[in-house]
Amino acid sequence: MTNDAVFIGTDASENWQNKDFKEYCKPYFDNGKAWSFTTIDRNIYYKDKKIAWFDELLKTQMGICRGSGVVKKVSGHWKIAHYVLSITIPNEQIKEVILLKKKRK
Repeated sequence: MTNDAVFIGTDASENWQNKDFKEYCKPYFDNGKAWSFTTIDRNIYYKDKKIAWFDELLKTQMGICRGSGVVKKVSGHWKIAHYVLSITIPNEQIKEVILLKKKRK
């Protein structure tokens, strides 16, 4: 990740700056129980050889998720500058999810 990277998680409260995100994740990785996502499909777009953006479908412990982000070339290496992780919801189940969210308020 770039030094000023941002990670947007699946919860509305998760808008992590790089330093805070690394601090949050460190115990999981140290314990050997971090997340494991497998790419199902990925699309990459770019205008030049310094910045690109992408979207992807991922197999995760939460089911199928969608990620999207921006990567930047820093010192010859591609690094994530901005990443958004979203839980996908089948259209036919969206009403149930809306009801669940209303119950949390």
